[in-house]
Amino acid sequence: MKTSSKTTIPRVAILVETSRSYTRDLLSGVSRYIQRHGHWSTFLELRAFESSPPPWLNHWDGDGILTRTHSAAMAGAIREAGVPAIELRSTKYNQTLPFVGMDNALIGETVAEHFLNRGYRRFAVYTLDTEQFFRDRVSNFVTRVKQAGAGCESLPAHGETTPEDWEAHQTELIAWIESIEKPVGIFAANDQLAVRLLDACRRAGIVVPEEVAVVGCENETTLCDFASPALTSVKFDGETVGYRAAGLLDKLMQGETVPAESILIPPKGIEVRASSDEYVIEDPVVLRAVKLIREHAFEGITVAEIVKALRVSRSTLERRMKATLKRGTKEEILRLQFREVNRLLRNTDLTIEAISDLAGFTHTHYLQTSYRERYGITPGAYRKKSRQ
Repeated sequence: MKTSSKTTIPRVAILVETSRSYTRDLLSGVSRYIQRHGHWSTFLELRAFESSPPPWLNHWDGDGILTRTHSAAMAGAIREAGVPAIELRSTKYNQTLPFVGMDNALIGETVAEHFLNRGYRRFAVYTLDTEQFFRDRVSNFVTRVKQAGAGCESLPAHGETTPEDWEAHQTELIAWIESIEKPVGIFAANDQLAVRLLDACRRAGIVVPEEVAVVGCENETTLCDFASPALTSVKFDGETVGYRAAGLLDKLMQGETVPAESILIPPKGIEVRASSDEYVIEDPVVLRAVKLIREHAFEGITVAEIVKALRVSRSTLERRMKATLKRGTKEEILRLQFREVNRLLRNTDLTIEAISDLAGFTHTHYLQTSYRERYGITPGAYRKKSRQ
């Protein structure tokens, strides 16, 4: 390892592309760590994903590196620098570095649950095989839907170098979508593939989401909002990744030993947009009930209010809800409310009283008691655990 000319302020090179929503969130997390735990002198420049290693890296005598490595050449330059480093993209090139990143296996399960909770029973995946994290996302999605007793169609994506390649693949994609029994929920391995998928549906005259619902991954907001219809996507937690990575690097620069296991951060949920914002429910009464719950769960809607709005008996509604969703009306309300509680616990510093009100609970004590019964821990313990 090279000898660094130490200063009182650690000097850290941040080799992270600045062109994506996720990586900008990641940098925000690094910044938050620095503000809370002491100053660093950071070497940060505007970078695209495939930027070459900066020429100064080989002879740099700083103290640490945070990197998203995309090539063997970049990995070699980081090794040559000879200082503590943390990998933030994948271990493909830097297998010996500590790794902090998203839990891609959990991402696949999250998308499967999104579709299953909306009543989908037919599924497909639009896959990418260039990185292990793509394979992890897809394989766990397929595993979860098969556990639910469903099959899953699959189509691998291809690289395109010419307009002719693009048109040929879109033709193949259209034929594949047309061949799948509908309605179907399709998971694309990333947002770029999901946008291609929506383009193919539009060309083929296939209605989204009524016939084909699409969910992407990474929640790249520019792409998601550009798509037509707007793309539902898994929300990454780049800020937590950056914060945890900075803390790990800080320990290494102070000579401490860090665990060898990768640190995997769960997604922040799914940003639901028009490409999947529908339930596949054949029963019109259940469909209306679910829509009412989705619209008013956080306002504290009750089963009695739903029954009155639908003009059906409570027993009839319960029977039809359980036949369609495998859960009753009250449980569907609580499912959405507790999901919101967990989101607020993870992402805000609001008090339990404020969270209870925002999630539609009448009494804070009821929320706390029900939460412990449901999850086996208190809301405060969940918040602490989610931030460790």
